[in-house]
Amino acid sequence: MTDTLRIATRQSKLALWQARHVQVRLQTALPEVDVVLLPIRTEGDRVVDRPLSQIGGKGLFLKELEAALAAGEADIAVHSMKDVPAELPAGMVLPVVLAPGSPLDAFVSNHYDDPHQLPDGALIGTSSLRRAAMMKNLRPDLRIESLRGNVQTRLSRLDAGEYDAILLACAGLERLELASRIRYELSPEESMPAIGQGVLGIELRADDELNAARIAALDDEYTHIRIDAERAVNSRLEGSCHLPIAAFATHDGKELYLRACVGKPDGSIMVRDAVTGPADQAAALGHQLADRLLAAGADRILADLSA
Repeated sequence: MTDTLRIATRQSKLALWQARHVQVRLQTALPEVDVVLLPIRTEGDRVVDRPLSQIGGKGLFLKELEAALAAGEADIAVHSMKDVPAELPAGMVLPVVLAPGSPLDAFVSNHYDDPHQLPDGALIGTSSLRRAAMMKNLRPDLRIESLRGNVQTRLSRLDAGEYDAILLACAGLERLELASRIRYELSPEESMPAIGQGVLGIELRADDELNAARIAALDDEYTHIRIDAERAVNSRLEGSCHLPIAAFATHDGKELYLRACVGKPDGSIMVRDAVTGPADQAAALGHQLADRLLAAGADRILADLSA
C-alpha cells in the first residue's frame, strides 16, 4: 500500500499555489510517499463582506485547517506566515518555514506610478489595518476602504474603477505570475512588512514525529531566524495578526537587524524602533524591541484597539 501525506490548504488560487509548491518539494524528497492536497474552505474565505478585524482576524484562515489536523483528516497544513497568530493552539507546532518570497507590499494602480503621485483624497483599497495605517501615515489625505476577497477579485475591482490604487503583497502577485501588476514596491520605510510576510510555514500535530521528520529538510535556517525575531515581537505585544503591528528582520548569519512598529489605524501615530544583536538571540531581540515599543506608547495604542 502506498503511504500518503495529506496537505490541508485553503482553496484560493494563491493558497493552492503555496500548497502545490510544498507538495512538489515533498514529492521530490519522498518519492515513496503519495503527497496529496486537501482543499478546505475557511471562514475567513467565506465571510468577505466585513473587515477581518471585525470577524476575528486572520486566524479565521487557519482554524478549519487546524481542525482537520486535530481530527487526523490531514497530516500537515501550509500557511502564509503573516496569517499565523503568535500563539498556536495546544498540540500544534510549526517547525518548518521555507525560503521566502518578497517581504514587501505592492502598490497596484492603473493610473499612478507610486503613492506619492496620487491626487489628494484618492481612494485606496486594502484588507489590512497595517497597510492602511502605513499609507495614512505616509499620506494623511488619502481615503482608505476595506477591500476583501482573493487577489483576482481585488484586481478586478481596481480594474472596474472602484479604487485609485490597491495594496497587496508582492510575493502573492509574483507567485500568481501577476508581477506585471506591481506598479511600485513600497520600501520598509514607507510600509513596514507584516510579520512573516512572503514566508510559507508548515504546521502539524506536536506528536506527529513521522511527518515532522519528513518535512524537516524543507526548513530554511536563514528564514527561521528572521521569523523567530519577528514573531517574538508579536508574542510579547500580545497582538493579533490583524492589528497594525509590523516587524521586519534581516541578518547575515551573525548579526540581526530588527525593525518594528505599532500604529493607530488612522496613521496619526506610529511608534517605531529597531535593535541590532546576535542572530542566535533572535527571539530575545524580538522581546527586547517589543518592550521598547510598549514603553514608547504602543501599550496605549494596543489598549485602545482592544477596548
